[in-house]
Amino acid sequence: MSNWQTALTTPLSRLMRPRIDHATPIADVRRCYDSIGAGFGDAPQDMVVERAQLGQIKGEWLSVGETQPQRLLIYFHGGGYVSGSPESHRPLVARLCKASGAIALMFDYRLGPEFPFPAGLRDAVDGYRFLLGRGFSPDSLVLAGDGAGGGLAFATLMAIRNAQLAMPAACVALSPWADMTLSGWSMIQNAKQDAVLSWELLFLSARHYLKGANPADPYASPVFGNLRDFPPIMVHAGSHEVLRDDASRLGELAAAANVPVSVEIYDGMPHLFQGSPSASEAKVSLNRLGQFIRARTKERAQTPAMKNVKETS
Repeated sequence: MSNWQTALTTPLSRLMRPRIDHATPIADVRRCYDSIGAGFGDAPQDMVVERAQLGQIKGEWLSVGETQPQRLLIYFHGGGYVSGSPESHRPLVARLCKASGAIALMFDYRLGPEFPFPAGLRDAVDGYRFLLGRGFSPDSLVLAGDGAGGGLAFATLMAIRNAQLAMPAACVALSPWADMTLSGWSMIQNAKQDAVLSWELLFLSARHYLKGANPADPYASPVFGNLRDFPPIMVHAGSHEVLRDDASRLGELAAAANVPVSVEIYDGMPHLFQGSPSASEAKVSLNRLGQFIRARTKERAQTPAMKNVKETS
């Protein structure tokens, strides 16, 4: 999507966006997030999806024709911690798999308000621990996610590090939500430009997910933690989204911890622009992320124990 297309569609999208206030029911909040996934387009014809069961953690294995089992993306879908599923994000994740030559494992982590913080984080760490126990080499694993899933990827890395588990090879995030206090300057600066997310929608989502927990807890808002000993990181966001500063602040934290990091802000782009099946900027971003993932994961003659995981889980 070019800048002139964004300029035309953003005001119209804001007018069509449902009004969110303190009385908005959770079903309507979820419909707002569902509308994001509806714009991801069709999944590739060569996509293959299989049910995953990692102990108590459910999810999906996703592969496309070019992908190799030597690389595994552990992908956390977005949806404000209250919505979304592996199914809703299949087209986007399939395109990232094509770009990176990887297979994806999408966790169906628990969501609020039915399962509040830190239920989703516990699912993520338990699933990662399960993979290590089944013989997956950490240097073949990459954590990835969008929106809330991007924030969850960073929170999961913190928990993995603090539990002294082996760290994965890398982490990539698309428009991550990493600050539940909503304190980034872009929350105000881009309020009229972001056609997808709003302060009100994120505030309600945080309330439903946290259920009274501290929004500045680093496991809920990784921008208030530290990224010491993290693997290399790549984060992409759009300049017009309210979460732009979440991406920038994660980059600053990584740099302060001497972690290799690349933060790319795409001019004129909205939240999760990579979901567009035709936008040139989306293709550039996914290709850049794919190159990063390929560079951080080694080719192997022997594949991880994926077959054993599928048979015994």
